[in-house]
Amino acid sequence: MPPITELTRIEPIHMERLAHQGVFTTGLLLEVSETPTRRQTLADQVVATTNDVLAWRDEALLLNLAGFGSAEHDLLRYAGFDGLRAVLAVDLQSFRTAIGRAAGQLQVEPPSDLMVETWWEQARTLEDE
Repeated sequence: MPPITELTRIEPIHMERLAHQGVFTTGLLLEVSETPTRRQTLADQVVATTNDVLAWRDEALLLNLAGFGSAEHDLLRYAGFDGLRAVLAVDLQSFRTAIGRAAGQLQVEPPSDLMVETWWEQARTLEDE
């Protein structure tokens, strides 16, 4: 599980407060924010809103896709996909096109079509998270 420091939507003060609560990885963040009650409790503990927690959770779900690392996170963010909800909002071809365009603009090797399709399909399995 990636460390929460890889999440880009968490303010430094909240990052510090999450660490104080023992939340160091995206997996732990997902666990402690699994239900609406848990999200509210976490928000109260770190002096954030439940919308903040939902945004962190959305990005954490994205970071936990198979074969996903910091380079892929940067690529998807550049392509306009800052969390799982953004991936769920597009069809596979649009997702593939946006990633290919971003890779070209960043002058990096794009992920294989199989990897892109795997991320897109896996996002759909996490849709109800």
